[in-house]
Amino acid sequence: MTQPLEWTELDERAVATARVLAADAVHKTGNGHPGTAMSLAPASTLLFQRIMRHDPTDPSWIGRDRFVLSAGHSSLTLYIQLFLSGYGLELNDLESFRTENSLTPGHPEYGHTKGVEVTTGPLGQGISNAVGMAMDTRYVRGLLDAGAAPGQSPFDHHVYVTAGDGCLEEGISSEACSLAGTQKLGNLIVLYDDNHISIEGNTDVAFTEDVLKRYEAYGWQTLHTDLLPNGSIDIDAVNAAILEGQADINRPTIIRMRSIIGWPAPKLQNTGKAHGADLGAEEVGAIKEILGFDPNKSFQVDDQVLAHTREVVGRGKEAHEKWTLQYNAWRDSHAEKAALLDRILAEKLPDDFDAAIPVFETGTSVATRVASGKVINAIAPVLPEFWGGSADLAGSNNTSIDDGMSFEPEGSPVPNSSPYGRIIHFGVREHGMGAILNGIAIGGISKVYGGTFFTFADYMRGAVRVGSLMDIPVTYVWTHDSIGLGEDGPTHQPVEHLTAYRAIPNLHIVRPADANETAIAWKTIIENRKPTGLVLSRQNLPTYDANPDVAKGGYIRVDASNGEPKVLLLATGSEVQLAVGAAEQLESEGIPARVVSLPCFEWFAEQDDAYRESVIPSAVKARVSVEAGLATPWYRLIGDNGVAVSLEHYGESADGALLMKKFGFTVENVVAAAKKSLQATE
Repeated sequence: MTQPLEWTELDERAVATARVLAADAVHKTGNGHPGTAMSLAPASTLLFQRIMRHDPTDPSWIGRDRFVLSAGHSSLTLYIQLFLSGYGLELNDLESFRTENSLTPGHPEYGHTKGVEVTTGPLGQGISNAVGMAMDTRYVRGLLDAGAAPGQSPFDHHVYVTAGDGCLEEGISSEACSLAGTQKLGNLIVLYDDNHISIEGNTDVAFTEDVLKRYEAYGWQTLHTDLLPNGSIDIDAVNAAILEGQADINRPTIIRMRSIIGWPAPKLQNTGKAHGADLGAEEVGAIKEILGFDPNKSFQVDDQVLAHTREVVGRGKEAHEKWTLQYNAWRDSHAEKAALLDRILAEKLPDDFDAAIPVFETGTSVATRVASGKVINAIAPVLPEFWGGSADLAGSNNTSIDDGMSFEPEGSPVPNSSPYGRIIHFGVREHGMGAILNGIAIGGISKVYGGTFFTFADYMRGAVRVGSLMDIPVTYVWTHDSIGLGEDGPTHQPVEHLTAYRAIPNLHIVRPADANETAIAWKTIIENRKPTGLVLSRQNLPTYDANPDVAKGGYIRVDASNGEPKVLLLATGSEVQLAVGAAEQLESEGIPARVVSLPCFEWFAEQDDAYRESVIPSAVKARVSVEAGLATPWYRLIGDNGVAVSLEHYGESADGALLMKKFGFTVENVVAAAKKSLQATE
């Protein structure tokens, strides 16, 4: 028996106010998406006013529920609730919707507007982020309070999502939601806005499946609500469905919530025109008349309505205070775990972290993917917040934590598993993995990584871009980095990927030359707290002595014998060994050569001018770049007289060492390139 909803006339006026504000904001700026914000006003008001545990005075409160607007184009759905609830947005912010320097950009942006949990807009990303948030909730609970009964930990909370047809059509949501069902994420509740309208007309033109049957097959609880006779969302039914979702702690819940887009616009409701355009002065005026507002006034908010909706501030403070009593009791009985949480929230690493980073023996031969796996397992014992997995490639990516146990739900038949395990099995779902990693990282407590082959990074690029836009600390472990992987052939040989991923702002791409560079790279990645792609070799590479300047992104690996090089050999990854061999041959011919290892262009660019000049002196114009990929990103470093030893075409299926030689990645070819560059500078 669910508790009946106490919904007052002031609540109804708040809903009507939200509808009118959505129409006004789009009309004033001349563009935007009014229809969904109007039709979702009852459900969004219900969530913020009755359902969610949140404190508008402390948007980062650990104990809060999370709200994800996966249908990010309907940003007014969220902005209006943040205004009504007292998060700091005011009417002038709604009036400046989608304009320069406003707090109300076209799509919600993480870190820009208080109360926005995640950047959304590319459809399907938000609901997939929410899966990561729900997984993170369970992991953090296990990390800090594993013994608590369900729902009784201060670290328990719900993740609520509003998603539309577009979100559920995108493949990424299928990937993530399938995994959510497998993981039995009972704290995840999705409100699916089923309005039957797409930009190109009725959704039947491309989307005729039974969504709830699909989600039932995923292992979700599936519920639905119908329209009221007047065409509005049935708020009582939605409330009852949400309570039913909360009660099922063993399954995520999706509620198919029937709505009419643009309701109650008299002419444009239930049309594609209500989706993404100004409704026009006449229609906006008519909406106001229908809802009892003055058609000649804009941005009307009754003082009583605002006072009523902002009562949630007091309720939020009360909930926060109650939670704090529970939290303090936890601290008193879990002193060691409380100290761990304090360290994490202070963004400090444990005192023994540096000592845990392994040093590999010079002269040995180790693939950097193997070295990475050893570093992961060296870090894990001292960094309990560190966890991750792979898109069904753990054995190749070397991403498993020894004795970490698999992250699986209670009662899973998977051997060596636990609801709080440290090894995530994403399945063959690269795009979903990327968005889930983003959702986990947003939590701010655990440190997460995910692996696949570098060539399949293309499948997750949309999620990597959004994560980089948010500038959140996700580590992507991308192995099998070049034609050196060999026989799998050009489908698996990433030729253009280094160039493509270096083009993403905020994303650091690290391609270490050997095992020791890999170890220092991992240390730096964790210290930097930035989105980072770690690009690793399948094949064994010679191990050089460890150099801490790896953390600077570029350093002198081998200097000219006289300290005054005539040619610079710049390389990354598996090709550094070729530059070293070429330098030795050039020196034997009386040509002083310097080898510069550049594992991370982005780290190197962050160094001061003096350091960069000391490594790559501007006076030395003869330069060669050596990298088994497109040369595009190198030209700003090698200049007009430089020569690139690169790969400007796809590979083929053959032995990796043979391919390297066939396509010019040899000491002899690097020497020839150096002489050509020297000749160009004469």
